[in-house]
Amino acid sequence: MDKVWLVIKREYLSRVQKKSFLLATLLTPLIFPAIMGFFVWIALDDTERPYLSIIEVVDENNLFFIESSEQYAFSFSNTSFEEAKKMVREGERFAALYIPSIDLTNPSGFTLYSNSTPSIGLRSFIENSLKRRIEEQKLFEAGIDPEILDAYRTRVNLQTVTLDHSGEEKVSDATVNYIIGFISGILIYIFIFVYGNQIMQGVIEEKSSRIIEILVSSIRPFQLMLGKIIGIGAVGLTQFLIWIVLIGSLSTFVMGFLGLQMPQQQLMELSNPELSNQIRPDNNFYQTILVLQNINFVQLILTFIFYFLGGYLLYGALFAAIGAAIDAPSEAQQFMLPITIPLLIAYMGLFIFVLDDPDSNTSFWLSIIPLTSPIAMMGRASYGIPFSELLLSMGLLVTGFIFSTWVAGKIYRIGILIHGTKVNYKTIWKWLKSA
Repeated sequence: MDKVWLVIKREYLSRVQKKSFLLATLLTPLIFPAIMGFFVWIALDDTERPYLSIIEVVDENNLFFIESSEQYAFSFSNTSFEEAKKMVREGERFAALYIPSIDLTNPSGFTLYSNSTPSIGLRSFIENSLKRRIEEQKLFEAGIDPEILDAYRTRVNLQTVTLDHSGEEKVSDATVNYIIGFISGILIYIFIFVYGNQIMQGVIEEKSSRIIEILVSSIRPFQLMLGKIIGIGAVGLTQFLIWIVLIGSLSTFVMGFLGLQMPQQQLMELSNPELSNQIRPDNNFYQTILVLQNINFVQLILTFIFYFLGGYLLYGALFAAIGAAIDAPSEAQQFMLPITIPLLIAYMGLFIFVLDDPDSNTSFWLSIIPLTSPIAMMGRASYGIPFSELLLSMGLLVTGFIFSTWVAGKIYRIGILIHGTKVNYKTIWKWLKSA
């Protein structure tokens, strides 16, 4: 164990003390708040200095009216269609909306002319406005007053509440759970790929420089592999924790500089009885805070750390085995496919199945199978999952790590000392049987 600890210490210190590590660790947290601050500043500047893009409307029905928004103004006149297009070409108008004579039962022919492709938001706004006006005209011709229908239309805000086994009620919101699951799942996916490749590159470099031949004379190959995996994983965890602290601190500074409040400050104000009484229960921010208060962040963070490390250790052993079997990074492509496929399945499953319906059978199996559970389980964790399923998933992940380490150790022990031999799957199978 002392030898493994020495390898861990060497791998950790040799990377942490590099200037590249320090630059990446310190600059990355500066980039995100800077980007966030830049876009917030632009948004605030646009709000303070609003401008209107004028859209000329040519309506051959004399029926339609579109209300102007904060960004777009609609001009209605007797301008001909050709004159409207000329105004767009000469820059007098942002766009021209042509509404031909239509049949209300089958309206068609609406066209928007502009010098550049209109945004999705503008197109959706115009389509909804035209649709609403057509519906109103249909109701009017049917003898129904649209204003009466508008008076009966009621907006409903559905609040979701979950019941646990003890009968306790907790306010929930799938949107908040979706965001938490998305961020945590993607972080694990990126971490596995980035630091797994670092393990493979490190093994290839030591093997090609023949340093490994000296190392294995005093330490067993399995101990060397295990120390390398844990050491590089500790580097990644250190970097990740530093990023969390720095990004949180810098984001607070940037938001404060721009005159905005962080959610933590808003939560403190909400806890003030005098201020909280002034907030309506159906306020969106108020509902979000209630959801966040009901999430067990201690359990969520501990779950994240477990799958963060478990997924890395499982795949790290496989990356180390690939590095031991080849002599150059260019040869790694054929062996990366079996590792990449389950990661991609977990990544796509996170969006298609897990975040959409965390209780489906597909989501369950993705969060149980060790090769996909680190990413998929984090997509389910924020929604709240049965403790028995969590224990089953964790147990299988530990078992998967032990098995992958055992397989990787056999490949590593033979492959690390072999040079100049073209290795394929048949060769690796022979190593596994003979080791």
